[in-house]
This record gives sequence, structure tokens and C-alpha cells, in this order.
Amino acid sequence: MHDDIERVLFSEAQILSGIDRVAAEVTEAYTGRGFTVVSVLKGSCVFASDLIRRIPIPLELAFVSASSYGDGTESGPVQLSFFPTGQEIEGRNLLLVDDILDTGRTLSQLFAELLKRGAAEVRSCVFLDKPTRRAVDFQADFRCFEVEDLFVVGYGLDYAGRYRNLPFVGALHRAAFARD
Repeated sequence: MHDDIERVLFSEAQILSGIDRVAAEVTEAYTGRGFTVVSVLKGSCVFASDLIRRIPIPLELAFVSASSYGDGTESGPVQLSFFPTGQEIEGRNLLLVDDILDTGRTLSQLFAELLKRGAAEVRSCVFLDKPTRRAVDFQADFRCFEVEDLFVVGYGLDYAGRYRNLPFVGALHRAAFARD
């Protein structure tokens, strides 16, 4: 699995430092206000888990499912499913947490849908931001790292369901795509 990685972009230590920084920003933004972290499955589960353990104020946790990559390397149509219940959304302050902000289509659609379902406020927090790929006008309120236009895996990010368990973020070798 490690042989499939062209280079490491963010080490485990760098990742934890970035999460500490973002957790402090989120804590400052939500101190004194109730809020719910809505983790976008599956990619953000590792990031969201580490993030919420570093936020020392009360919060709730919910999940939503969205997919746009399937088993490929190019973003396709966004499929939204598995939304939190109405009582987890209506009138609540939500922090939508995702692994990567790429084209912006997924987060933009989730953002709009959560507001449509009655959220009082929706903010976004992403582990990685890839602004050169943006196809719609969407900016994250909080982000750990900006990344260049590479296909990245590790720390929750995958290719065809694999590599999520790597403790770092790396650029995937093109040869790994060719094998599939």
C-alpha cells in the first residue's frame, strides 16, 4: 500500500497540528452557542473524530452521506443520502465537516439542502481545500490545509475504497490507477 504513494504531503504530526489549530478556531466561533457537527461520510470520519475530541465545548454529532467520485479519480454527479433527522437539523447551528473541498459541488449541495431542511445556520470545515479545482463558488469557513491539484489519499481519503487507513496524506502514483 505504501508503495502506491508517490510522496507524502502531510505527515501525521503536521495533520494533528493543523487539527489543533482548526479546533481552536471552531471553539472560539461556537463558545456559548449550541452546535452540531455533521460529518460527511465516509471520507471525513477520521478527521471529524480527531477534530471533535479537540473541541472542549458541548456539541452534538450527526452524519450525512454524499458521494461524487465512486471508484474513479474524477468528480461526477453528486449523490446525497442518509440525512440527519429533522430534529437534528431544524433550528440548529450546524458545522458541516468534510474531508476535501474540491469542485465545491458536494458541499454546496449539502449546504443548501441543510438550510432547506430548517437549519438556523450552516458553516463548513474541511480537512483539505483544493481551490484550483473549484467549479462552483464555495469557500470553507474553516480548513486545515490547502493542497495542490493531485489525487490524494490517506487519513480518510480514498481511491476506490482503499488507503483511508494511512496515517498521513499522500499523492497517489498514477500506476495505482492503471492497475484498476
